[in-house]
Amino acid sequence: MAVLTAFSGLGGKSPAAFLLQIAGRRILLDLGEGPTPGQRPDLTGIGRVDAIFLSHAHIDHVGAIDLWPDLGRPPVFASRATFDALPLLDLHLPPHAQHELPLQGPAALLDLPVSTGRNGHAAGGIWLHLQPEGGALYMGDWSRRSGLLPFDLPPPADLVITDLSYGDRDQTLVSQVLELAARITPGTVLPVPILGRGADMAQRLAALGLTPVLCPQIRAEMQGALPGLRCIATPAEARASDVIIAADTERPGDLVARLIDAPQSWRFIFTGHVAPGSTAAALIAAGRGSRQPRNVHPRARDQIWLAETTGARHLIPAFGALDAAPGLTRSLAAIWHSDRTCP
Repeated sequence: MAVLTAFSGLGGKSPAAFLLQIAGRRILLDLGEGPTPGQRPDLTGIGRVDAIFLSHAHIDHVGAIDLWPDLGRPPVFASRATFDALPLLDLHLPPHAQHELPLQGPAALLDLPVSTGRNGHAAGGIWLHLQPEGGALYMGDWSRRSGLLPFDLPPPADLVITDLSYGDRDQTLVSQVLELAARITPGTVLPVPILGRGADMAQRLAALGLTPVLCPQIRAEMQGALPGLRCIATPAEARASDVIIAADTERPGDLVARLIDAPQSWRFIFTGHVAPGSTAAALIAAGRGSRQPRNVHPRARDQIWLAETTGARHLIPAFGALDAAPGLTRSLAAIWHSDRTCP
């Protein structure tokens, strides 16, 4: 029987780090940092692991990969896009440790048969299904509604770790984009994670008659779409009337950090989670920022769909608290499992 231990990622927004013991193997699912600045998983007692799986290249899923030597220098499995993105976040992993998984289809992780599928949350982001012992499915962050980012149907599994970031939220992305567009004024900056919502946001805002300006990273993620959109790499290239979509690597010196410190007082709209103690929280408190949610994680109805699709007997709520999702807690009461260890 598969055994899952949450070293981090249960009970609220915290870095991902789940140890799955299955078919005699010990596999660490993600190794993140944040979203609260400096928040890292407590790996006390974890010992050596046989492998690490990285679901996608966002800080709260990969930001503590520098702990790789402390875990026995195991092979690390991820998509090629995830490995290629690590240096953008100032993270580094030796090439010999990198073992590429396909974006979709059957594969092997060590000697275990697995399958993968695109998670709809980040370019190169994948869910992982391990076939032995009734099946275990790690969704990481996921979305069925992202627009440009494909989502692949996951297979049945007894144990499923899902993304509860939004709790009972069920608002549509279309309505959120309209609300966002109504709040955008000249001189607005929209910080976004790399390989995530930026390209889709640019296309949706352009379709509503806005003309966003892109940083080089988001321009590259557009993959040739809307080539007429202007691209800037430094605050000096920005105009006071611009609406800028910029990749926020959460590292000093990136374009977002430089726009925050620029002489012009840019206004920031954050469309994701705002962690206590973060730069985003400080900007909001100072009156230079605001928050406008935009779905990149599953809505409440998607959780019910996932439970029905996979036939899960144990559904693990990651990155959110069941206390904040009373509707889903009632709807899926028979299969939720929020203890640190399952089963």
